[in-house]
Order: sequence, then structure tokens, then C-alpha cells
Amino acid sequence: MFRRVLVIFCLLLSLFLSSSAQTCEIYDFSSNKVFSSCYNLPCQNSFLHWNYNSSSGSLQIAFRHLMLTSRWAAWAINPNGLQTAMIGAQAVVAYQLTNGTMRAYTSQIKSYATTMPEGNLIYNVSDLTATYANNEIIVYATLGLPSDTTTINQVWQEGPVTNDSPGAHSFENDNTISFGTLNLLSRQYARAAKFEASSKNLHGMANTLSWGIVMPVGVMIARYAKVFKFEDPAWFKIHVICQSSAYVVGVAGWATGMKLGSDSTWVEYRGHRILGILIFILGTFQVFALVLRPKKDHKYRFHWKICHYSIGYLVILLAIINIFKGYDILKPQKTYKNAYIGFIVALAVSAVWLEAFTWYVFLKRSESAAKKPQG
Repeated sequence: MFRRVLVIFCLLLSLFLSSSAQTCEIYDFSSNKVFSSCYNLPCQNSFLHWNYNSSSGSLQIAFRHLMLTSRWAAWAINPNGLQTAMIGAQAVVAYQLTNGTMRAYTSQIKSYATTMPEGNLIYNVSDLTATYANNEIIVYATLGLPSDTTTINQVWQEGPVTNDSPGAHSFENDNTISFGTLNLLSRQYARAAKFEASSKNLHGMANTLSWGIVMPVGVMIARYAKVFKFEDPAWFKIHVICQSSAYVVGVAGWATGMKLGSDSTWVEYRGHRILGILIFILGTFQVFALVLRPKKDHKYRFHWKICHYSIGYLVILLAIINIFKGYDILKPQKTYKNAYIGFIVALAVSAVWLEAFTWYVFLKRSESAAKKPQG
């Protein structure tokens, strides 16, 4: 009985200690250092603690990063702003060597595929040290900023270490949004990283809803509504409403994606981008095709129908492919991807059933028409 109680107590204690390490406000440094301000950075399991003297420009920082394997961690200030994010960043870097000792140094970032080479910063750096314990690396440093500095553009990052040498970091979602503007005096964070993350989510939701859901439904309405004897203007108006609203929302999502691409010059999802541009061009062509369609008795009506149908189905196919490419980039919760997969499966099953029913009705009507007396 006593052993069970002891085990439960140890488990609860470990959970408490691990949970307390996840927030900066109640963190106690083993070196007895005290920092007056801190912020839980929005991604990569990272935290920033600092003391700042605005009159002298002395910024004392402790950058904490949780990780399970040996990797390098870096925190930087970019005096050039956040438009370039990495390029021009003045970084302090640390990682654990294979002999167990820590290496801490400065690095000035000059390319997106950087391996964090050692180099001097434009700021004076002192008291640069690092520790690694309990799956957490902490980088300590004091930077000399221009006096009366109130805000900084900060960047933080982590990457692999091979043979005691840092390698280039990946371009997964968290690695591309780890930057933001921080007010050193008011502790207000501009949350640029969270804003970009929300923009990516908005981009994904808008395009999934428009190109990936509403537009295929609109195509099915145009294809199968006539089988159930919808009046000609009725099904056509529903089809136009579905496709037009999907196009408007889709263009908004497409524009958000283009803005994200222009703001994130350090990473480019080339295939996703090319497909998005192609879908936009073909979708715009379809909208104009609805406006400029020839009358039913026009000699080019048949050719217009072939072109309109072919491009329409191509847009749906490319949109579905690009949506799954977007899921691979954003890596959302599996629930969202599984829900969309379920929708696609249900749509495909419905299309197969409706197509079979359409041909059944068509053949029955043709047979009835053939049996009807002529004249």
C-alpha cells in the first residue's frame, strides 16, 4: 500500500514539475538568476526572460527551449525588421557537444539555408553561456542595444546537430512563424507569429470551403439536378450562386496565400503556389465563360459546353490535390484532414450513385419516347 502511494506521489510530482516548466511566470532558474520580465513564445516550446535598462541599452536575456534530442537553439534580434525575418538577424546560438560540454557563440544570419556559422554581431555581447538539463537548453547573454530602445524584432529557431556541427533548420510550420515584435518596457508582444499562423489557417479554411467543398457541390447540382426535373432557371441559378460565392471566397483565400508568400520570402512551397495560381486562372476563366456563354441554338454552344465542363472538372481535381498539399504544409489536427477525406469519399459515392441513376432515368425516358406513337 505504501509503495502504491509513493508511486502515485512521484507521478503527481513529476507532472507538476513538468507542467510548471511549461510557463515562464513561475520558472525558477537553478543559477538563482532573477528576470523581471518574461514571455511564453507562441511556438517551438520556447520562452524568453529578460532584464532591460533603457537608459544604458543593456538587455540581459535567458532564452529557454525544450527539446528531447541534441539540437541547437538560437535567439536573435533583427534590426532590419521582420520583412526578411532571418536575413540580418543577430543571433546567440548554443548546443551540447558529444563530450557533454556546451558550446555558446554568436552568429550573424546571412542566408536562409544557414548552418549558423560563428561570427561577430553588431551588438556588444557579454556573459554568453548555456546550460542543458531536463531536456531544456537555456542560453544566457547580455546585449548592448542603442539607448532608449523600446521594441525589438526577435527571431528564434532550432535545428539539428551532426558531428558537433549545426545543420540547417527545417521549414516546417513552426520554423516559419517563429518571429515577432516585442516591447521591452511594456512586455507587449505583437504576436507576428500568431498572426501569420492565423492567416495560414484562414487561407486553408477559405480555400477548403470554396474550391474544395462548395464548388464541387455546385458542379453536382448542375450535373444531376435536371434528373429530378428541376426547372431550367432554378438549377442554373443555384449552380451560379454556388460557383460565384465559392469563387469570391476562393479568391480571398488565394490572395491571402499570395500575401503570405510575399511576406515569407525565406520559404517557398513551389508546387502549392503554382497549383494555386493555375486554379485561380482557370476559375476566373470559368466565371467569364458563364457570362459570355453562347445561346442554346448557337453553333458554338456545343464546343463551349465541352470547354466549360472540361475546365470545371479540372479545377475541382487540381483544387482537391492542392488542398491536401496545404494540409501537408500546415499540419493541422488530423480531425480536419480526416473530415475533409470523409467529405470527398461521401461526394464520390454520391456522384457514382447519381451518375448510375442518371443513366437509368435517361435510358427509361429514351425507351418511353421510342414506344410513343409518332404523328
